[in-house]
Amino acid sequence: MTPEKVLILDTTLRDGEQTAGVSFNADEKLTLAKILLEELKVNRIEVCSARVSEGEFHMLSRLCSWAGTRGYIDRVEALGFVDGGLSIDWISSAGGKVVNLLAKGSLRHLEGQLGKTPEQHVTEIRDCISKAQAKGMRINLYLEDWSNGMISSPDYVFFMMDSLKDSGIERFMLPDTLGILNPTQTREFCTRMVEKYPGCSFDFHAHNDYDLATANVFEAVSSGISGIHTTVNGLGERAGNIPVSSALAILNDQLRVPNSLDEASLTRVSHYVETISGIRIPANKPVIGANVFTQTAGIHADGDKKAGLYENALIPERFGRVREYALGKNSGKASVLKNLEKFGIHLTPDQMKKVTARVVELGDKKEQVTPEDLPFIIADVLKSGVSTTRDNIHVVNYNLSLAYGMRPVASLKINIHGQDYQETASGDGVYDAFMKALWKIYDRLGKSHPRLVDYQITIPPGGKTDALVAATISWNNNGQLLKTRGIDSDQNEAAIKATIKMLNLIENIEINAKQQ
Repeated sequence: MTPEKVLILDTTLRDGEQTAGVSFNADEKLTLAKILLEELKVNRIEVCSARVSEGEFHMLSRLCSWAGTRGYIDRVEALGFVDGGLSIDWISSAGGKVVNLLAKGSLRHLEGQLGKTPEQHVTEIRDCISKAQAKGMRINLYLEDWSNGMISSPDYVFFMMDSLKDSGIERFMLPDTLGILNPTQTREFCTRMVEKYPGCSFDFHAHNDYDLATANVFEAVSSGISGIHTTVNGLGERAGNIPVSSALAILNDQLRVPNSLDEASLTRVSHYVETISGIRIPANKPVIGANVFTQTAGIHADGDKKAGLYENALIPERFGRVREYALGKNSGKASVLKNLEKFGIHLTPDQMKKVTARVVELGDKKEQVTPEDLPFIIADVLKSGVSTTRDNIHVVNYNLSLAYGMRPVASLKINIHGQDYQETASGDGVYDAFMKALWKIYDRLGKSHPRLVDYQITIPPGGKTDALVAATISWNNNGQLLKTRGIDSDQNEAAIKATIKMLNLIENIEINAKQQ
C-alpha cells in the first residue's frame, strides 16, 4: 500500500526553530532554504509562522523574492491561523503563495482552547480558504492534535474531513502533535484516513517524545501516506521531529520508496544546521553522528579488512563520509593498521604488536586515543627505527593579555626546525589572537596552514573551576580532516596544546611523504 512517491516537507525553518534556545536570523534562513531546495532537494519547505514578528515578515519577503526568481515559489510554505484572514494577508503581502492553515484536529483542543463548536470552526476555516483562494494562494490544512483526535474523538476528525475534503485544500496534514502514537496506532489511524478518503492527499507530521517518530513514519508511509514532514538533525519542540536523515534512510533502504532527496548533500546540511542552531549532533545519531560509521572492536576491523563483514547498506560514502576505526582498549592490530594507512606509515609485525599494546594500555586508563595520536605513540614506543613524528615545532613562550574594554592581544615566540620566530596580534578572544599571531609567522615563511572547522571544549560533569579541560579541534588540511586534542586546567592552554600537536602532525605527514 506504499505510495508511488513520497514528498518531503522540511520544517526546520518553522517547527525546528521552536527548539528551546534556537533562533535563526534572516540570512541564516535564506541560506538554509537554498541548501534544502537546491542541494538536499526537498520538495517543500515550511519557513515561518504568520504574524510572529516584523523580522519574520522581512525574511519571508526576501525568501519569496529569491524563490520567485528560481521557480521555487510554490514550494515555500508558511503556517497560518484561522484568524479571519489576518494570516492570509500577512503571508500574501510578503509574497507567499502557499499557506498551511492550523486547524483543530481533536475535539478536546477545539473546546478547551477555542471554546467553539465543530460547525463554527468549519465555517471559519472555509472563510479563510475563500480569502486565500481570492488571492490566488494554495491551501494545505493542519489538523492539530490529530493523533489525540483519532484516539478520543474520531467522529470529530471525520466530521472535519467530510466538511472540508471538497473545499480546495490540497493536502491534509496529520500531526502527532504531542508525540504520543506508537507504530501500531500510526498504521491503524493512517490506514483509516487513506481508505476513507481516497481522493485526498495526506502528510504525516511526527514528533519524537517516545523516540518513535522514525518508526511511526515507517508505518505512515507503509499505510499509503504520501507526504512526510522532517527537520534537519531532528530539531523541534520538546524531543523534536523526525530527522530528515532518518527519513532518508528508511525511505531508500527499508521501504524503497522513490523520493527526491540527495544523499550526498546530507552531511553538509546537517553540519550547517548544527552550526547555526548551536545544537550539536549527538555522536551516536543515526546516519549523521560522528560515531555511526566508526568501528570500535578489533574483530570488526579485522572482518572489514578481510571481506567487509561488518558493513551494512548504510555505506558512509553515500553521505560524503568514510568509515573509521576507533582506537582504545578494544582495538586489535587491524584497527591500528586501518588508521596507519591514513598516514602512509608501515610497521613490522613486531612493531605493530608493541604499538597495539600501547593503544590498549591507554584505552584501559580511559584515555581517549585518536588516529592523529598514532604517530606520537609510535615515536614514544619505538624510540627509533621508524620515521613517524618529530617535535619540529614547539612554543618557546607566549603572553596572552585580556583586559576589560580592550581587544585581547597575544605575543608568541615559536621555534620551527630550530629557528625562533616572534609575532604579536590582537583578536576577538585570546585564542583567536594567538592563532592570528601564529599565522602571521606562517605567512611570513610562505607556509600554508590548515583551516579550523570545529572547536569543542569538554569539561567533566560536576567539574570545578580547576577541572581539567579537553580541547578537541578539527582541521581541514588540503581536504584531509585532522582532529587533535589538548588537555589542561586552562581552556586556552588546552587549545594551544591541540594546535601545536596539529602543526607537528602536518609537518611530519609532509616529511614522510617526501621520504617515500
